[in-house]
Amino acid sequence: MTVEPAPLDISDLQSVVGTERVSPWREIRQEVISAFAEITDDRQWIHIDVERARRESSHGGTIAHGFLTLSLISRLLRDAVGSIGGTRMAINYGLNKVRFPSPVPAGARVRARCTLQQVDPVDGALQATWLVVVERDGGAKPCCVAEWLVRYVR
Repeated sequence: MTVEPAPLDISDLQSVVGTERVSPWREIRQEVISAFAEITDDRQWIHIDVERARRESSHGGTIAHGFLTLSLISRLLRDAVGSIGGTRMAINYGLNKVRFPSPVPAGARVRARCTLQQVDPVDGALQATWLVVVERDGGAKPCCVAEWLVRYVR
C-alpha cells in the first residue's frame, strides 16, 4: 500500500526542518543497472557481467553504480516528500557531501530517509539542505548518504 505524502507548500518548508520523511521501497533491477552502464559508458564487469560477478565478486552478483544510486535521490525525495507547492521550479544546486557506505546488489530494494536540515533565502528562492540516506532492504549500512542542496524558485 502506497501512502501519498502530505502536500507541502514552499511557505511550509521552515516548519518541517528536522522532520524525516521516508519514500516507498523501489527495486533496482539489472536492466536499470545495465541501461545506466550504457548511458554513462561505465561498463565495468561488476555492474553488467552477471555470471562473472556471481563467480568473482565478494557481493555474489552484480551491483548498481554508486552514481546510479545517487541519481535516484531526486525520485526518492519526490516519493517521500511530494512536490512542493508555490514554486515555479526546483533546481538541483549541488551536493555538499556524498558517501557510498555499502553496495546495492541487483534486485535489491532501496528507499530514502529524507530530513530537511535547513532552509535559507537565496536569490529569490529558498535553498533547502536535505540529508538523504538511501538504505537497502535488509542492509546493515546505508547505500548512499548525501547532503543535497535544492533551490525552490517562487
